[in-house]
Amino acid sequence: MSSFFAMQYLITHFSDFQLACLGSFFLHESVFFLAGLPFICFERAGFLSKYKIQSKNNTTAAQEKCITRLLLYHFGVNLPVMIASYPVFRSMGMRSSLPLPSWKVISTQILFYFIIEDFIFYWGHRVLHTKWLYKHVHSVHHEYATPFGLTSEYAHPAEILFLGFATIFGPAITGPHLITLWLWMVLRVLETVEAHCGYHFPWSLSNFLPLYGGADFHDYHHRLLYTKSGNYSSTFVYMDWIFGTDKGYRKLQVLKGSGDEVEGKQIEEK
Repeated sequence: MSSFFAMQYLITHFSDFQLACLGSFFLHESVFFLAGLPFICFERAGFLSKYKIQSKNNTTAAQEKCITRLLLYHFGVNLPVMIASYPVFRSMGMRSSLPLPSWKVISTQILFYFIIEDFIFYWGHRVLHTKWLYKHVHSVHHEYATPFGLTSEYAHPAEILFLGFATIFGPAITGPHLITLWLWMVLRVLETVEAHCGYHFPWSLSNFLPLYGGADFHDYHHRLLYTKSGNYSSTFVYMDWIFGTDKGYRKLQVLKGSGDEVEGKQIEEK
């Protein structure tokens, strides 16, 4: 009922355009920075350090550079894209009016978005790791070999557009209710921030969901050379498993499980 009254208030006081563009942008910025900033604080204060995947820390200057660039990219790239794509979403049937869709419809659509996003992202990410594209585009994202939550969206503008297509493709072809789009956005932001957070906690989702990648899976991708990194998926791990691009990571996990930390370290440094 609370979501019903909240949506009723919003559609009464704001237009579809304001909600879909400015509302979505405000929601994204709020969730992204509220979820990502704590990990900068953890790193600076040494809080929860026993759960940190890498022992290295980023400098204050590197963290500040990330935040500054993110604000530039968000206002200079993300917001214009949201505005420009609004007619496409409207033409495909997106609406903000009542009644709200059922939870069955919302959950089915979001599950579809996760699956299609992961498929498109995997192949797009692999392409970005080819020599020319990595050097001129994707290397920006890999400036941070020790990632923290906010680095999840730190990327070249061309990459923001390229991989952002994976995120908006599902909603664009299904024309969901705005509340479904917002929920998808929140979940996707939380997932990518967690994957880049640099910490693996006992309560991390990857400990409970077998196909979920999480921070440890993606952190491996950041600390290896681009030609040997693997682990290209965004949310799940099955695409890497099917195409054998997680072999190095799986071998490292076996070595760590057997207590052979020295050989595991050598694999990471190759």
